[in-house]
Amino acid sequence: ISPSREEEEKVWADAQEALDVLLQRERENKSLKPEQDHVTTFKTLATYYIKYVQIFRDLETAYDQIVHPQKRPVIRQVLEGVMGRILELKNDMVTLENSEYHYFDDILQDLQLLPEQAEIPIPRYFIKEKLKVLQEREKFLAQILLNAGLQTQKPVKSMAFEEAIKTIQVAERARQGRLRATFMKQLYLEEKRERQAKLQGKMSPNPDDAATCIQKIWRGYIQRKKTEKIREEEMIFLGMCPPPHFQTTSTSLLHAREVNTLQDEVQERHEEEYQKALVYVKDSLKELEGLDIKETLQDQIRQHFIESNNLIKAACYPFFLPPEAVGETNGFCNFSPLFSFFSITAIWKNRDERWNFPQEHDPELIKEEKREEVEEEIRVQVDKLMRQELKNLRLVVDKEESNEQKKGKKSEKLGAASRENKVKLKFELSLVHRTIDSLYKELAEQGLLIKAKTVNLSDYVGEYSFLGTALRQAGIEPVPSLSDVRQLIALYGILPLGSQVVHKKAPLVKAMLLAGPTGVGKKMLVHAICTETGANLFNLSASNIAGKYLGKNGLQMMLHMVFKVAKQLQPSVLWIGDTEKTFYKKVPKAEEEMDPKRLKEILPKYLEVLKAEDRVLLVGTTRRPFDADLRPFCKVYQKIILIPRPDYASRFVLWKHIILQNGGIFTKTLNISCLAKLSDGFTQGHILQAVQTVLSKRRILQMTKKPLTAVEFMTALARQDPVYKEEEETFKAWYTETPLGKARIKALAGSEEAGKGKAKGKKKEGSKDKKKK
Repeated sequence: ISPSREEEEKVWADAQEALDVLLQRERENKSLKPEQDHVTTFKTLATYYIKYVQIFRDLETAYDQIVHPQKRPVIRQVLEGVMGRILELKNDMVTLENSEYHYFDDILQDLQLLPEQAEIPIPRYFIKEKLKVLQEREKFLAQILLNAGLQTQKPVKSMAFEEAIKTIQVAERARQGRLRATFMKQLYLEEKRERQAKLQGKMSPNPDDAATCIQKIWRGYIQRKKTEKIREEEMIFLGMCPPPHFQTTSTSLLHAREVNTLQDEVQERHEEEYQKALVYVKDSLKELEGLDIKETLQDQIRQHFIESNNLIKAACYPFFLPPEAVGETNGFCNFSPLFSFFSITAIWKNRDERWNFPQEHDPELIKEEKREEVEEEIRVQVDKLMRQELKNLRLVVDKEESNEQKKGKKSEKLGAASRENKVKLKFELSLVHRTIDSLYKELAEQGLLIKAKTVNLSDYVGEYSFLGTALRQAGIEPVPSLSDVRQLIALYGILPLGSQVVHKKAPLVKAMLLAGPTGVGKKMLVHAICTETGANLFNLSASNIAGKYLGKNGLQMMLHMVFKVAKQLQPSVLWIGDTEKTFYKKVPKAEEEMDPKRLKEILPKYLEVLKAEDRVLLVGTTRRPFDADLRPFCKVYQKIILIPRPDYASRFVLWKHIILQNGGIFTKTLNISCLAKLSDGFTQGHILQAVQTVLSKRRILQMTKKPLTAVEFMTALARQDPVYKEEEETFKAWYTETPLGKARIKALAGSEEAGKGKAKGKKKEGSKDKKKK
């Protein structure tokens, strides 16, 4: 245990040291002007981004592994600061480049880093620290769906007695038939061997010739085996074939899982003890020191009254804070993690913890922390008493005290609040007597609140693109890789929803659109966001809300219920599938009865009501975004992510992952490289469907005798329609009409004109030099 503890502390210390260096460098480079040096500015921002991601990964590891209950909140505070800074840098890069996708392959090469080291990790505490609550909520939802008949339990297969007997008889007769066939085959082979022996006895071959024949066959066999082994080792070394124990779980991995389980148990036990100690220490401080603190504060304020000549000034004395301001703490500005770096260094860096081998809580630190809380609570009580005392003193001096201004201010505040929450308060009276559980139940019964599938973001398999920077420098816009898509989902969806602090301080993203051809994994990403953050999933698709809560008032009631439950039980994801239907240019006749445009006018109003404190994200998915009216479409969805079909590298990884996931076994007869090459134009959904078609239960049982081949999968894949170039070009043309797409084209045109101007200037200077010569 001791060495692992030292390693964890070292990871934390190294991350803090790297953070200090990075912050210092960031201050020094603030003088860089983006308007004057675009390339240098982007490279600087990208370098900061990658280094912050590395620090983020180290801090997340330290937070997950350290078991000390007082160190973990400090690490988490810095961790959330780093997450927020990453989102700020991402926002700066999007503003600078006018593109959601950025390519760092040249910077990674300079820093000698692998693409995996620049991958955004998903903090494990998002789910781990509220696992019990999520499990209870999942059980509650499953019970509601079961009672409503929306989710059926797996039926227990029952069989009649006569049918069972017939089944047994059929199986027994088949068994006997197989045994008889085996017996007859053995008889046949024995007779055949006897006939061959009689023939060989008549010919009587030479023993030397027989020995030579045996040697020849044996040496050929041995040489073939050696050649196959050498070739197999070479292919494994080149990465063309998996290692022999590729599909077996290593003992070290199993041991690591056991250690992680024990670590989680220790963390949970220490946290429970720490929470109990917080309550006990606070109560004891109130009993022992509360009266002294109260008398000290009163004496200080009375002394001020005596020394003050002007009682009006005394009313503004700092001891008299507004009640709502007492105990408030200022959030960190600009996500600078410096707010806790020096306190960490002062408290933990040189602290002697040899006495605390099991890493339990430190009582002295709890006293220091809780003493301040007790003082603040007592200060509120003293503040009320002394306000009244001051009021009485002022009434003695001047009885003409007016409260009209205060009343006026209150009425102004109430008026502003009513204007701000106009949409929210419209149906508040109708729901005021209803509990959140009853609203939750109604939404689930109506099919608006659905159960998210358990899918991790890491299951969205895709490889990194190594040619992005080179293509952009050559003036060619590269096709984003699936790894880039995965990063955007983590940045815009998972990190803000998972952390209240990050969502409140980071650039606010209320809505996100996932657009792409059929089968690229749009719905899977929606479920992955919910799985990684523990978010509720609301289905507001046009097809799902059709015929529910009819009329304008019914629609408003439905949205009010959805947003109330979503904010109360945050984080929450509001999903609109086929969202182009909600913003149709012209509704097809076949869909007029469904009224798909019900949400078009009212949805933006409800999105405006969402604040930074509300961890609610609207996610739309579409395979035909060009059918929607572009202006209101882009007004609702501030982030538009265009998802392409997978490239060769991603297809190579996808085939491996999906075949293994469905029970397949790799052999030499299965050429994955060939599959990846021939499946160009097909999406992840096509590949998954082909693999599931081939790998039936019967085929899986036959794999030991009949290995898988690429032809089987290609036959199943050929029955599906790929994504043609015309469809890809349509998506690209649509994206150029979006606000960010237009800004990108305008920026590229400006850079081209600037380049031409520089070239003309150089030509003129050259001609002048020639004339002088």
